[in-house]
Amino acid sequence: MDSAEMKATASSEGMKAVQSAMRLFVMVICIGYTMVWIMMPTNTFYLKWLPAIHSKTDSTYFGTQGANMLIFTFPSLLIATLACLYLHLRKKNVDNNNQSPVDNSCLASWRRPVLVRGPLGIVSWVELCFLTMFIALLIWSVFSYLRGMFAYINQEAAQKREHVGSSVLQLIGLTSEASVKYHIWLGHIVMTLFTAHGLGYILFWAKTHQISQMLKWNKIGISNVAGEVALLSGLVMWATTFTPLRRKIFEIFFYTHHLYIIFVVFFLLHVEFSYSCIMLPGLYLFLIDRYLRFLQSQQRVRFVSARVLPCQVVELNFSKSPELSYTPTSTMFINVPSISKLQWHPFTITSSSNMDLDHLSVVIKCNGSWSQKLYQKLSSPSPMDRIEVSIEGPYGPLSTQFLRHDMLVMVSGGSGITPFISVIRELLFRSNTTGGKTPRVLLICAFKKSSDLTMLDLLLPLSDTNLDSSRLQLQIEAYVTGEKEHTTHNQKLLQTIWFKPNSLDAPISAVLGTNNWLWLGAIISTSFIIFLLLIGILTRCYIYPIDRNSDKIFSYTLRSALNMLFICVSIAVTATAAFLCNKKQNDKELKQIQNMDMPTPMTSPSSWFHNVDKELDILSSQSFVQTTKIHLGERPNLKKMLMGCEGSSIGVLASGPKRLRHDVAAICSSGLANNLHFDSISFSW
Repeated sequence: MDSAEMKATASSEGMKAVQSAMRLFVMVICIGYTMVWIMMPTNTFYLKWLPAIHSKTDSTYFGTQGANMLIFTFPSLLIATLACLYLHLRKKNVDNNNQSPVDNSCLASWRRPVLVRGPLGIVSWVELCFLTMFIALLIWSVFSYLRGMFAYINQEAAQKREHVGSSVLQLIGLTSEASVKYHIWLGHIVMTLFTAHGLGYILFWAKTHQISQMLKWNKIGISNVAGEVALLSGLVMWATTFTPLRRKIFEIFFYTHHLYIIFVVFFLLHVEFSYSCIMLPGLYLFLIDRYLRFLQSQQRVRFVSARVLPCQVVELNFSKSPELSYTPTSTMFINVPSISKLQWHPFTITSSSNMDLDHLSVVIKCNGSWSQKLYQKLSSPSPMDRIEVSIEGPYGPLSTQFLRHDMLVMVSGGSGITPFISVIRELLFRSNTTGGKTPRVLLICAFKKSSDLTMLDLLLPLSDTNLDSSRLQLQIEAYVTGEKEHTTHNQKLLQTIWFKPNSLDAPISAVLGTNNWLWLGAIISTSFIIFLLLIGILTRCYIYPIDRNSDKIFSYTLRSALNMLFICVSIAVTATAAFLCNKKQNDKELKQIQNMDMPTPMTSPSSWFHNVDKELDILSSQSFVQTTKIHLGERPNLKKMLMGCEGSSIGVLASGPKRLRHDVAAICSSGLANNLHFDSISFSW
């Protein structure tokens, strides 16, 4: 080993040591933070701990809200900042964690599905464990608050505890899970408890002949009117989230979901800002993410080409910066102003950032009015020379664990094949560029019509590749469930449309550049410091002189409004500065990118599927698919196929309809085979 390799190894070991220390530190903070939540409903916390903290933290700069920011806001934002730094170091580390040995420990078994067909969907042992602990904490908090309230049954004591009764909702508001599944769970719990909280007080006021309390907006303390506005907006949002209504009128669901702005603003006006510090971390991080998405969405990206398939599927190809990196199965939000200026739709990215250095692709299946309009624009006899498109993203998992398995089995239904395209392209790249072994791949895809088989054309990128396809062991089992014969008459060939470049369009690039995690950590920490400075100046120079006069107290509503304004200003200033700094760098890279015009293919890969019976061999040197079997008029026997897979670790990915994902999860969790490790990719919630 030479000196350079020794230095690289030492540097890698040092970075690993730093990351381990950071993980330990974050774990200690999390344990302490959890203990605060466990103790918070008790008299020990309110009668002993909290007064002691207030005595040491209350000041003329932050007032009584200083204690709550120290207890509830600061730890969460500190963890978020440390996480950004950790991910930055991890990204820079020369060791690739995807090449780690297969995890056969007990932790792998905890990732197996335990609940498959219940109302919660597919739930693993890990998720069930955390859900159980969350429910236990929820019950403990409610029980403690009710016990405290009934201990002082008279009306005066009840009024003193009014602001405490909703603290359970703030516990739920602290989460910032990106997963839609967790978002749904928490949303239903929040609205159930918030509705019970509001109805409970309304019934109490009606029974005690105090219904006039509903019209009070107190200058000091709780504002009942603001709480009622927040509750009504939340109920409208909640009503449109249930599956039957959401799927039939998705646009109504989409637009009414923006009522979250009214819900959050009036909730903060409902309680004093000091108390709202409990849910401030989740809101703070969301505002940063949402503002960065807004800044990115203002740019027009270069729409290079589109491939139109006869099965009403289109592939959109965009120019991207070579430095932009993302993982397989990532998604991206797309807006086409000529169709709708307000609608943004998420789609799976099918390209690989390693294999496709200068372009990014997404595949869209026409299932709704928006996608139908897009398909009509692209498939018209005279398609447009240029279509303006804006994007947000990409968003995806931090890392993938595909390489840790001996074999990958990917089961898809219909357009569920789209995330697997990026996985196959990534594995093809790695099999040609790294010395490590890549897993064998079995793709089981089911389609309703034989025309849908043309989606397999998208396994190859639009641009030519010099990669050796024989190095990837790939087997495709394609099932056409709705037809017993392969129809080729009146079938259109794949059509490729090229768009003219425009000087105002730019390649897709990371909104915060290549060091995005480091920039994000800087935004979180710096904006929060600016926020503390602003409220410190406000409190010391304006609020404190008023509050120390016993005859006058500064309005809680105005205080909350000013705090919300300062949060928005601090985030906008720091995020805009970071965005502009990285935009300058992106503009320099843009000048170095040459014109991306690529030669139009002379033939269509759709010719693979002519004169096919039960089996189709693809012999073209341009295709990396060695053998593809077509099964007409039948469904795959998933249990037999999964149980027949050989290897010590089989990664099973399922994407598509809910029933298909649940069937695959049930097989993997049955215990009949211990080498099956399941993962679900869901499009429908």
